[in-house]
Amino acid sequence: MKIGPSEKLKERMSGVRHTIAVMSGKGGVGKSTVAVNLAATLAEQGHRVGLLDADIHGPNIAKMLGIEERRFTGSEEAIEPVDISPNLHVASVALVGYDRDTALIWRGPMKLSIIKQFLEDVVWGELDYLIIDTPPGTGDESMTVCQFLPDLGGVMIVSTPQEVAILDSRKSVDFARKMNVPVLGIVENMSDPENGPRLFGQGGGRRAAEELDVPFLGSLPLDASAVESGDTGTPLVTSHPDSELARSLAHLAERTAAQLEPAS
Repeated sequence: MKIGPSEKLKERMSGVRHTIAVMSGKGGVGKSTVAVNLAATLAEQGHRVGLLDADIHGPNIAKMLGIEERRFTGSEEAIEPVDISPNLHVASVALVGYDRDTALIWRGPMKLSIIKQFLEDVVWGELDYLIIDTPPGTGDESMTVCQFLPDLGGVMIVSTPQEVAILDSRKSVDFARKMNVPVLGIVENMSDPENGPRLFGQGGGRRAAEELDVPFLGSLPLDASAVESGDTGTPLVTSHPDSELARSLAHLAERTAAQLEPAS
């Protein structure tokens, strides 16, 4: 069932050209890493980008961007996102002021309320892209994003080549279809290099995309620098711009933009 957006939400989102929800069927596949670096890549390409961390229980975006000590400004009904650069702005529950070691033990209605508040109250202004990092699975947070956001451009599904991850990513595709949201495609993260050790395998994401008749957005090679970049609070595309992974992320950004803004 599609729940229509409120008038306030329509007004807030009126300046946002494209919205993308980044999803995964299970945790540990690097979804937040992809979301952060996709947003940073688009921003470095000159686009105006917002990044919303919709993971209430495990908000990692602030840590991965080095802004854990920053806090929101504004009022209760007009939250100003935190600026990372002139083109990149971020909102996350981690920026509200909770102790980072505090577990947020919230049931569904509370989670729905905070996501809806973020969607309605964060003042994004004019954006080319709003990237939304959702928690793993197909629960309340993802449903709220899909139901309340007007004109959601589509979902990007992140998986690893492992069969267990691919199995869950197929469920994410089914979820998007049931929510009547376009599937932008599947990204295969942590793909083994051609001549490297066999850790996660390769090709599972492409096969799943072909079988489910959705676009395959590309493979992102396994790179230990991604862990280091996330821990130190600098996107890999900024800290290692010449790496194969950074080039693959740039290609991902280009393919995503091409889907949302096809050539006339």
